[in-house]
Amino acid sequence: MKKRGASVVIRGLRFISDFEYEFQMALMNRRLYPSMETVYLMPDEQHIYLSSSIVKEIAELGKDPREFVPSCVARALLKK
Repeated sequence: MKKRGASVVIRGLRFISDFEYEFQMALMNRRLYPSMETVYLMPDEQHIYLSSSIVKEIAELGKDPREFVPSCVARALLKK
């Protein structure tokens, strides 16, 4: 964030367990960078079960992840 001159980070929350981790991270980030703010968004119900790990695994298995991520992200995952 500092390199890019950003003052806000946007994170997703799916479950209560996400909140616990993200809350700790936000407090530490604020301690290190007092001007930093964290904004949380909740996903649509159809995507609540998704995680980056799941999408990466889909691509590693040779399946097309475009149903779950933008096509530019899918292409990058499939290249790996």
